[in-house]
Amino acid sequence: MSGGDFGKCAKYFEMLEGRDPFGHFAQQAQINVAYCNWKDNENAAADQAIDRFIQLHPDHPDIAYAYYLKGMIHFNDDLGLFGRFSGQDMSERDPKSLRESYDAFKIVVDKYPNSKYAPDAAQRMRYIVNALASHEVHAADYYYRRGAYVAAINRAQLALTQYKNAPAIEDALHIMMLSYQKLNQPQLADDTKRVLAGTFPDSPYITGHARPGKEKSWWQF
Repeated sequence: MSGGDFGKCAKYFEMLEGRDPFGHFAQQAQINVAYCNWKDNENAAADQAIDRFIQLHPDHPDIAYAYYLKGMIHFNDDLGLFGRFSGQDMSERDPKSLRESYDAFKIVVDKYPNSKYAPDAAQRMRYIVNALASHEVHAADYYYRRGAYVAAINRAQLALTQYKNAPAIEDALHIMMLSYQKLNQPQLADDTKRVLAGTFPDSPYITGHARPGKEKSWWQF
């Protein structure tokens, strides 16, 4: 699998499995089919292959890796090479794939905490939580910029209630504060500002000082 032609790689392992579908090597071939399809950006085929492996071999020694691979398949779903190298914000994508990725990584962390995949899965779960929170904040900002301030508040509050500890909550509180100001609700705006200052005392929304430039995301590999 080191040659880089992952399309041919997937077909090879499919052929290998077909020759002895109930043998030991067939089980490993099923995982390799999923991996090769994933590396070939054929995520639907990869997901179908890994789901089949999980259903057929729930007690396999490599089941933790299977769930981890499923998480990776959805983690990069719809991202593609262009997205990876153009710095696409994951929070701007359809959150369905991110939620499926989170669920798979959670199985790795909860059921196989001692596996070598658990630490990375946990890190990716934290990133996904903030990406999902940021998705709601993007929607809140969309409504705010169009003058739909009540809708902006509702989406920001959704981020607050569902993703309480995510860094994107800072932006959600700021949008809420601005929206209350636009709605001529000074008390609610001040209350929100106090929460923002208490939770994020170094926030540029409070201090007025901009942060350094954004670095490349760790997941862009």
